[in-house]
Amino acid sequence: MTRTIRSLAAAAVAAPAAVLAGPALAAGPALGDAARQATNWHAIAMFIAFVALTLGITYWAAKRTRSAAHFYTAGGGITGLQNGLAIAGDYMSAATLLGLTAMVYTTGYDGYIYMIAFFVGWPIILFLMAERLRNLGRYTFADITSYRLDQGRVRTMAAVSSLTVVCFYLVAQMVGAGQLIKLLFGLDYVVALFIVGGLMMIYVTFGGMIATTWVQIIKACMLLAGGTFAMLLALSQFGFSYSTLVTEATAVHKLGFKLFQPGALLADPVNAVSLGIGLMFGTAGLPHILMRFFTVSDAKAARKSVLYASAFVGYFFNVIFLMGLAAIVIVGTNPAFFEGGQIGGKIIGGGNMVVMHLASAVGGDLLLGFLAAVAFATILAVVSGLALAGASAISHDLYSRVIMKGKATETAELRISKFATIGLGIVAITLGILFERMNVAFMVGLAFGIAASANFPVLILSMYWRGLTTRGAVAGGYAGLVCAVVLVVLSKLVWVQVLGFATPIVPYDQPALFSMPLAFLVTVVVSLLDRSRIATAEKKAFEDQYVRAQTGFGAAGAAAH
Repeated sequence: MTRTIRSLAAAAVAAPAAVLAGPALAAGPALGDAARQATNWHAIAMFIAFVALTLGITYWAAKRTRSAAHFYTAGGGITGLQNGLAIAGDYMSAATLLGLTAMVYTTGYDGYIYMIAFFVGWPIILFLMAERLRNLGRYTFADITSYRLDQGRVRTMAAVSSLTVVCFYLVAQMVGAGQLIKLLFGLDYVVALFIVGGLMMIYVTFGGMIATTWVQIIKACMLLAGGTFAMLLALSQFGFSYSTLVTEATAVHKLGFKLFQPGALLADPVNAVSLGIGLMFGTAGLPHILMRFFTVSDAKAARKSVLYASAFVGYFFNVIFLMGLAAIVIVGTNPAFFEGGQIGGKIIGGGNMVVMHLASAVGGDLLLGFLAAVAFATILAVVSGLALAGASAISHDLYSRVIMKGKATETAELRISKFATIGLGIVAITLGILFERMNVAFMVGLAFGIAASANFPVLILSMYWRGLTTRGAVAGGYAGLVCAVVLVVLSKLVWVQVLGFATPIVPYDQPALFSMPLAFLVTVVVSLLDRSRIATAEKKAFEDQYVRAQTGFGAAGAAAH
């Protein structure tokens, strides 16, 4: 078993999961070179089984994807429970399993605080957004922001910000996937990228939202089952006693009982608050998450979706926390998992391999192979959701509504969607190859920052504020987008770690604390100053929007299957 672990992860990798996880992990070191490892046949066999199952589902879904409604939203026929699982599958990346477990193992309570920052965005979606998203939207969130505003200008702005979020997020996922798969499966980096990109294009192009949904559901079930099983096996070594686990973990960890006190994550309050804002409101502005609310039949099912998703994500975060604590004792005191057998030294494969070592220790090669396959399946599910969101922005928002002024045929729109998916896949693979040796962690921070700064302010104001005008929405959206990009470029993540300058111009890594209020301020001020005839008509149209938002009257129903 130890030999399997060493062959799996002999080379140290600075943080493959940090690329996937989010802004807080992005402050880590640049990605190192992941040496190609010996082939893990357990993992490959399980992954082949997953791919075979999902390709079969794609074939089944392709026969049922007969219209734009089926392609974009699965015809609105997904149940609340199914959509909740799919949302959880879309949201929980490989780094949820790898990166957050490593954070708990290293910093204890700080890792849990970070998980809470990820989690608290869901109540916002549940109480403020879910019902109105379903009642007002059709295929993309731009349907909502442009409901009573100028279709061309607002959709263009929404599509630009959505594509920016999708592209940065997608490239970060692809680079992290290549490095991770190199470790877990022993496959070449470029081969790994082509496998992920190729399967993503097949799922989305042929199966649309139906196939993507079921890929995400299966992946979520695998992740929940594998994590729960590993956690239970680990807890069995402590007599299923949390107090025993805490006592032993604090006894062997270098932090002692400070393991359960806030630490370095909150050392810089400005960065901490900005991180929290970005994760909280960024979640409510991610286009691939928002798109899922159009796949259910009505607002009630949309609310159920968020409730189920919150339960699954919250449950899994607690599983991660327990696995991280158990790893402190099971992995942290076993010399077989450290380079040179030196306890407290460098973990074989890098810090983010902690959960894989834990799986090997408590479940042997079989559980190790299963979790490795789950990590790969997780990446596939996330990139599929991103690709579909990006393709929808191109075909529905830009092509159909802006370029063709709403006169495009459904067949032409679907054709553009599929071309866009293939194009995004090629771009993702190409950029993944180009960025192989660079620290692309800043891209996820930028994606959340843009989602919180450009998408969320305009979306929430379009739902609730009568005074919003086209000029305000466009000005605020672009202000948030540009501000978030500029702040990240001038921060240490890019200015120092990527561009090589000695000191950053902006001392903070996270942009949301500054860019999101700016977006709200610009949107409100410009809207208030806009006294044009068109602005007056847009404000009056809020009444009609409000009725539909509350009642769902006129909203698209489920399509026949």
